Amino acid sequence: MKAFLIISCVLLTGMPLAAEDLAQYGTTNPDEMTLGRVLENAETGKVDMTTCASGYMLTKSGRHSPARTVFEACAKAGYTAAMTWMSYMDTNSFGGDYDPDRAAEWDRQAAEAGDPVGKFNYGIDLMRGHGVSMDAEQGRKWVDQAAKDGLKIAQRLVSADYDLDEITPDADNWRYAPMF
Repeated sequence: MKAFLIISCVLLTGMPLAAEDLAQYGTTNPDEMTLGRVLENAETGKVDMTTCASGYMLTKSGRHSPARTVFEACAKAGYTAAMTWMSYMDTNSFGGDYDPDRAAEWDRQAAEAGDPVGKFNYGIDLMRGHGVSMDAEQGRKWVDQAAKDGLKIAQRLVSADYDLDEITPDADNWRYAPMF
């Protein structure tokens, strides 16, 4: 009975029976579910779907620079959704300068990797000449591919005979007007 009481007291108080050097095991309780860890993963190139999805939360909460860090690492690792998010960031000056050329390049990479949103966005870039030389015919081909992939907004644009006013609020027309 006495041994049972001693063991019970040790277990209840959390006192170890013998001190052990836990440092030999490395970090025994890693910081796994924080934004600090997400950024550390992105900065060291250890990206996964959860890390990449965290970029969305970061940018939607107004933390564009860290979101850019996450999306760039994920795009470099081949996550096509991160490529389209980088295009969005460059188009809207989030965490960096407005850069339509770079935005179109991200869209092109996503499109060529098979991403339906990338196909649609790159098609629109080509149709507008936004960040790339205007090539409406090639742009329609990319939009058609996105529509065939099931992207609803691409199907809507095709149904509207590629009328870009169908998908773009008129308040944004200034952005896509020819600069020459």
